[in-house]
Amino acid sequence: MYAIVRTGGKQYRVEQGATIYVELLEADAGSQVTFDDVLAVGAEADLRVGTPRVAGASVVGTVVEQGRDSKIRVFKYKKRKHYRRTRGHRQSYTALRIDAIQA
Repeated sequence: MYAIVRTGGKQYRVEQGATIYVELLEADAGSQVTFDDVLAVGAEADLRVGTPRVAGASVVGTVVEQGRDSKIRVFKYKKRKHYRRTRGHRQSYTALRIDAIQA
């Protein structure tokens, strides 16, 4: 059984026991997080798709860690104009272990 949840402006396909990395959530490590924005739930044969959400469905997960991804370099450049700008960025994330999918 799997579910499609929406958080942080993105959609994730989750299964029970899987670990996913989502945009930063305001929760401490070890706390429970519940997603009510479930777009689809079920198995391949009996998949229920919501319009836009599945009524009564939720996904429960535990926060494993709060962290930051590796640094990326953002480089802007215009040829023949002596214009160069370099910036770095590290995206924050929350690692979640999916405990239960309630349909």
